[in-house]
Amino acid sequence: MQKGEISKFIENNFLHFNAAALVDAAKAYGAHIDSGRKMMITLAGAMSTAELGKTLSEMIRRDKVDIITCTGANLEEDIFNLVAHNHYKRVPNYRDLSPEDEKALLEQGFNRVTDTCIPEEEAMRKIERLIFELWKAADAKNERRLPHEFIYELIKSGALKEHYEIDAKDSWLVAACEKNLPIIVPGWEDSTLGNIFAAHCIQGELKPTTVRSGIEYMITLSDWYTKNSDGPGIGFFQIGGGIAGDFPICVVPMLIQDLKKKETPLWSYFCQISDSTTSYGSYSGAVPNEKITWGKLSEKTPRFIIESDATIVAPLIFAWVLNW
Repeated sequence: MQKGEISKFIENNFLHFNAAALVDAAKAYGAHIDSGRKMMITLAGAMSTAELGKTLSEMIRRDKVDIITCTGANLEEDIFNLVAHNHYKRVPNYRDLSPEDEKALLEQGFNRVTDTCIPEEEAMRKIERLIFELWKAADAKNERRLPHEFIYELIKSGALKEHYEIDAKDSWLVAACEKNLPIIVPGWEDSTLGNIFAAHCIQGELKPTTVRSGIEYMITLSDWYTKNSDGPGIGFFQIGGGIAGDFPICVVPMLIQDLKKKETPLWSYFCQISDSTTSYGSYSGAVPNEKITWGKLSEKTPRFIIESDATIVAPLIFAWVLNW
């Protein structure tokens, strides 16, 4: 397929340093998908609040990603934006805010993420009221679900539609739900909805076991990887660092070393968009070569690291893969 104007601009101008690494990684991503292999994308940081869904949703619809691992924050913040976008507040001069300014934002019901403030009542509490009914119904039947399965249930129920404040095509979670895309959410407890769920458990309204755990996510991932990694293996496209990347990449050494499934393919493509500092002893910011020593990548795995801002780099790589 012929490349679009964005891709042509990238190819003509991104010639050196991190820009060249972006092009190399994008071309290798495209080659990986074109060869019929599958790709995981991992989401750390505040990618959903950054509205990465505008491009990621199309990647999902066009079958350019087969599974997503994300933090609990990214899971919930996509639907927060979906139902409360018009109530968000942008603070472009956030560096100039005084502690008193920050307190004023809190008193107005805003939680700040860099230059973007999420409205607690219109986003968090609105979703709490809707999802609590699903938690409670499952709890009463002694049914258990993974965190993202409750979100999928909420989307499929249609209860959110009257609250949409953006075009649903820009929500990556709506796109994922429509495809029934596998999602892995390690450490979901470290999220607003995780805290809310814990509060309801403390009040005796819900059982902690109603939402399935991170260990069960690893079991789910190991089953998915085993079924989908025949032949050349699966690619790993990591946006940011943290548990969203560190958790799923470990499924391979677990299968090989702990379960003794020696025939398990290593990850067959690796790219990370990182702003971490390797020399500080960072796991998240470790250069890809280090992962060879942990049994995650091979010495022949195409591997890339782009040390830049993911909110700039990821949409450009997605645009390349989508031939925009």
